[in-house]
Amino acid sequence: MYHDPAQIDRMFQALADPARRIMVERLSLGPASVSQLAEPLDMSLSAVMQHLQILETSGLVHSEKVGRVRTCRIEPQALGTVERWVSERRATWERRFDRLGRFLAENPGEPE
Repeated sequence: MYHDPAQIDRMFQALADPARRIMVERLSLGPASVSQLAEPLDMSLSAVMQHLQILETSGLVHSEKVGRVRTCRIEPQALGTVERWVSERRATWERRFDRLGRFLAENPGEPE
C-alpha cells in the first residue's frame, strides 16, 4: 500500500512532542475546546495554539471555530494511516525474524 512519506513524517514529528501526545490522547475521548486541551498542560494558550497548528498541519487533528470557541477533533483516518504504516513495518520485521529463527535452528553450530 502506498503512503505519502512526507505525510507520515509530519505525523510522527507531530507525535514526537509529549504535549501534543497529551492533546491527541484527550481528543481520542471526543472533541474538546482549546481551553480544555490546555488545562492539563503547563503552557500558555498561545503555545497550545502553536502545538495545535502542528497537529492540524500533520492531518491528525481538525479544528473549527464557532463563535468564540475553537473545537478540535481527532482525524481517525490519519491515525489509521499511521497504524497501517507501523503494521506493515512490523510484519516485515516479523517475517525477517522468522527467517532468521529458521536459519539458526537449521544451523545450530557456532560460526567459525
